[in-house]
Amino acid sequence: MSGAIRRLDARALKAQLHDGGEIALLDAREEVSYGRRHLLMASCLPLSRLELRLDDLVPRRGARVVWCDGGEGLAERAAARTLAFGYSDVAILDGGIDAWAAAGFRLYSGVHVPSKAFAEVVEHEAGTPWIDADELHRLIDSGADIAVFDSRSYAEYHTNSIPTAVSVPGAELVYRFADLTPSPETMVIVNCGGRTRSIIGAQSLINAGVPNKVVSLKDGTMAWHLAGHEVVRGATRQPPPVSEAGLEIARAGAARVAARHDIREIDGATLAAWQAEAASRSLYLLDVRTPEEFAAGHLPGARPAPGGQLVQETDNHIGTWGARVVLVDGDGVRATMTASWLRQMGWAEVATLRLDAAGGDLVGGPHRPDILGLDAADPMEISAAALREKQAEGGVQIVDLALSRDFRRGHIPGAWFAIRARLAADLARLPRFETLVLTSPDGVLARLAAAELAAGGLPALALTGGTQAWIEAGNALEEGAERMASAAEDIWLPARERDSGREEAMREYLAWEIDLVNQMASDDDQRFAVVAT
Repeated sequence: MSGAIRRLDARALKAQLHDGGEIALLDAREEVSYGRRHLLMASCLPLSRLELRLDDLVPRRGARVVWCDGGEGLAERAAARTLAFGYSDVAILDGGIDAWAAAGFRLYSGVHVPSKAFAEVVEHEAGTPWIDADELHRLIDSGADIAVFDSRSYAEYHTNSIPTAVSVPGAELVYRFADLTPSPETMVIVNCGGRTRSIIGAQSLINAGVPNKVVSLKDGTMAWHLAGHEVVRGATRQPPPVSEAGLEIARAGAARVAARHDIREIDGATLAAWQAEAASRSLYLLDVRTPEEFAAGHLPGARPAPGGQLVQETDNHIGTWGARVVLVDGDGVRATMTASWLRQMGWAEVATLRLDAAGGDLVGGPHRPDILGLDAADPMEISAAALREKQAEGGVQIVDLALSRDFRRGHIPGAWFAIRARLAADLARLPRFETLVLTSPDGVLARLAAAELAAGGLPALALTGGTQAWIEAGNALEEGAERMASAAEDIWLPARERDSGREEAMREYLAWEIDLVNQMASDDDQRFAVVAT
């Protein structure tokens, strides 16, 4: 393809979404703007953080990439940057999302809409059973033979949960079920914060053929909160290690699911062949185990994507529709259960791979994404010690490019919050300064932004090692959001994290989520094909 950026009208983009080829549809706006109105199939990749996430989200440089925005010019900037990073087939939706709507095509609100809409379709098509919060409360109070499994991440569970619940993130449910359930007569309730992971978790157990009665908690911990029941803060209940007997039961359940959904298991030779073809066919190698297991040892090139979160936020992990996806775990159970949902969601070529079948050595440690453009960024830097001295002298302004939620939780005293994509304009909100210092959690985004400002004629220093280096030097942080150079439009906050009106936000969210099944009934872009048990 040519190296020029092309413009597509809405009908041309619609045709590309349906032509069977690979396509990555990306929205360059911040998450709040994106969450108000966006295309169903678009992944949110803000221009502010493009270099940090683009390689993970769209690994193949020859994939079709189409950028969109709200008409504010972000798509043009993102497309130019994408082209500079070696992507060869880059286009812009001409006229942005307004043009899409003007052509008669639907826009959606919210985030992770394909995943959330998919769960609603699953409940509708499969008839996933549920109970409400008051009924669960009566069961707990009466000492009934029940088990409550929270299918969110441990961090979410720890923040707010239901009494007696155990943290069992989505893909772990079938894997750990036999060791967690007292008897076949025990009633099992799966919950999450709202609906998606409750439905998918409960239906996973049903699809695997467990003998117990399994239901989802209708509307999750939000409904529990709205019903006035006690919400537990700081819960720590986690499953024991999987026993051999439990693993055999889990494997049998996963085998049933694999047969029903035609899940292919590959070996290391097939993976190597697909990796050799990765320049012409996009490949995602995702490890669906827990973060701790991933860090202990994973395949080279694999990315962490715990199975429950992958189904919940698929658009955050796989940006190229039509790509190959390989899901890795130690024994095939979690990979198979996750693959079954991705297949039904519309990812046609999904395979599983067991670590012992892959061959080769494992690597340890966390995932380290390829930060595009970082090697070329060579800004002036300043150490934490030198910054502290400059602060004492005066005349220095610090701008923190962390996410607004993280900024509120802790930042260098005196620092201002700003969003990188609008940094040049929003610096005008700051008091006069002699020296500008940029920071970010690990310093990476600060380096990129400082180099960008310098190229535009505005000198700026990057704090070496970022705010983490400031902390490690023994310096204190302050909390709050008093100095906001940019509006906090980078995070679509869940209802429970709102500063006010939480209950009303919860009710609105649940109504929005439930209505998605009706919208999917007339949407021709979604690729869902639910197989009811």
